[in-house]
Amino acid sequence: MYKHLFFDLDHTLWDFDRNSAECIAELYDAFGLADAGVASADEFSRHFISINKKLWGDYDKNLIEHSYIRQHRFPMVFQALGIDASVIGADLNAEYLKLLPCKSHLLDSALELLNYVQGRYTLHIITNGFAEIQATKMDSAGISHYFTNVITSETASAKKPDPLVFEYAMQISGTTAAESLMIGDNYEADILGAKSVHLDTVFYNPLGTIVDDKPTYDIRHWKELMAIL
Repeated sequence: MYKHLFFDLDHTLWDFDRNSAECIAELYDAFGLADAGVASADEFSRHFISINKKLWGDYDKNLIEHSYIRQHRFPMVFQALGIDASVIGADLNAEYLKLLPCKSHLLDSALELLNYVQGRYTLHIITNGFAEIQATKMDSAGISHYFTNVITSETASAKKPDPLVFEYAMQISGTTAAESLMIGDNYEADILGAKSVHLDTVFYNPLGTIVDDKPTYDIRHWKELMAIL
């Protein structure tokens, strides 16, 4: 039934949390954050992941600009920790953005899934991330060659869950909704966005989050998708 598979990247294939935690641990050591009063790299990482997720959610809802995330996420982390960020004396966001895309960890069985579907379907990425950074992430993880098109918020001039993103993705991929399947972890951006243009959807949902508007498929692990396809 399906000929084209559209994947989200971060938190779906590319293990954002693990890769980010590695970056935070490196920054923690490199910039002496223990001396600034941060109890541990794990504590710093927990606050960062929580705040970063909230900011990206606001960005997806058009509540803030991308520049706001870059300017405010680390100061917000230090504020949450009760630490004066001015004592750090370094642009942690710039250093983070240098390190992060070079990390290579994929989510469990993601590579096995890509090897399984390669050749059976035409594969694409739809991401709200930015083209240069996402390209580096894919190269670092060794998965760029699996995908025919990488659709970003820049190339589509819109971002998920805007229907325009999915319409643009199908247009440049030469496919239709009936022949396409959207796969992602973000219920609002990936699933509801894709459903708005009548795409079938796979909700990659390892935590088993209960949702009202059911996706076509709700899976906990990539091996479940291999069984479906």
